Amino acid sequence: MSKFIDNIKFANAGIRYFLKTEKNGRIQVVVAFFALIAALFFDVSSIELCIVLFCIALILSLEMVNTALERVCSMLSMEYHPVVKVIKDVAAGAVWFSSIITIVIGLIIFIPYLLKYFNQ
Repeated sequence: MSKFIDNIKFANAGIRYFLKTEKNGRIQVVVAFFALIAALFFDVSSIELCIVLFCIALILSLEMVNTALERVCSMLSMEYHPVVKVIKDVAAGAVWFSSIITIVIGLIIFIPYLLKYFNQ
């Protein structure tokens, strides 16, 4: 059990590091907070709430993996290297692609609620 607790402490330290050092991560947490507030305000269905939570987890997790890959690449090669560029670009592309899909999902979920709210 002690090893499990230690692993949780290490994971929490990683999350704190990410939030402390990554501006985009902090912005994404704020956006996630507002998405959750909107989901609660509009009383979205349980399925829709799960989808919103999954999208938040996906984006933040990918951003953390991107940060980790960037740190490893920077540690391995202080000078420009074309392979390092590809690794960083692909990791950033994963975050960007998922962000686009998440925005589309958010629009699909929230537009009907917004239309209903403003048409009352």
